[in-house]
Amino acid sequence: MPAAPRAARACRPDSTVDGARFERRARLVRKAEFQTVFDRAEKSADRYFTVLACSNSLEHARLGLAISKRNAKLAVLRNSIKRIIRESFRHQLATLGGVDFVVMARPGLSGVEHRLLFESLNRHWARLAKRCVRC
Repeated sequence: MPAAPRAARACRPDSTVDGARFERRARLVRKAEFQTVFDRAEKSADRYFTVLACSNSLEHARLGLAISKRNAKLAVLRNSIKRIIRESFRHQLATLGGVDFVVMARPGLSGVEHRLLFESLNRHWARLAKRCVRC
């Protein structure tokens, strides 16, 4: 049997390194899931992001992204911001517990160092995970 084409091999779920895949179970997908977070949110904001969170009935955290064109004009910038948020979330996933998060970008993210965005997000994750445990 011939080997699968390179593109097909790259798409397999087991081809990721260290389980770094952003699985569907770790995402907020439905409108109702987002609405629940918006309705019962604990809020954390700084100059880069506004992050909303509320506890869920699951044993794992989930992430929703709301990056508008108004705050990041170019698709390249919006996609870059989303990648940074997802990566930061994956790094903190084990410490977050059963919390749903929605991250919204604030205006003026173009030209900001990725390191600063990571630090900002790490502060949000820690702050909100602590608050939502009490909820």
